[in-house]
Amino acid sequence: MIEIKFILNKKHVSAKIESNIRLIDLLRDKFNLTGTKEGCGVGECGACTVLMNGRAVNSCLVLAAQADESDIVTIEGISNGDVLNPLQKNFLSHGAVQCGFCTPGMVLSASALLDQNPNPSEEEIKESIAGNLCRCTGYKQIIDAVKETAKELNQK
Repeated sequence: MIEIKFILNKKHVSAKIESNIRLIDLLRDKFNLTGTKEGCGVGECGACTVLMNGRAVNSCLVLAAQADESDIVTIEGISNGDVLNPLQKNFLSHGAVQCGFCTPGMVLSASALLDQNPNPSEEEIKESIAGNLCRCTGYKQIIDAVKETAKELNQK
C-alpha cells in the first residue's frame, strides 16, 4: 500500500492505495464520485475524462499513484455547489445532453480547452472533444454549446 495526497475538487485529500489501482477506480470507489464514467476502459471513448493539473486525461489510463501531488477536477467539482457553470448551462440549453453518459467527459474536455483558449475556433473545439465519443447528439449541439460559452466568456 502507498499513500498519495492530492487536491480533489478544491479539497486536500489523501488515500492509501494499491500501486496498480487506476484513477477512475479511486475516484468512483473511494471518493464516491460517480460522475466519472467508465465506457471502454482503454482510453478510446473519453467517458472517464477528468482534469489533471488543468489537462483533460482519461482516468482509466492513469494510475492513481500518478495523481500524487496533483490537482484533480471531476464533473462534480466543475460547478459551484448546486449552481452549474456556464458550460454546463449551455450544454443543457443547446440540447447537448441526451443520454448523458458522455456529458461529464465532454464538459471537462471543453472546459480544459476554454481555460487554455477562451476564444477557440470551431476546428479547435472539434479537436478538443475528438477523444470523446457521443452516440446521441451528433456533436453539433455540443460544439454550439462550447461556442456559446466562449462567446459569453469573451463578453465579460
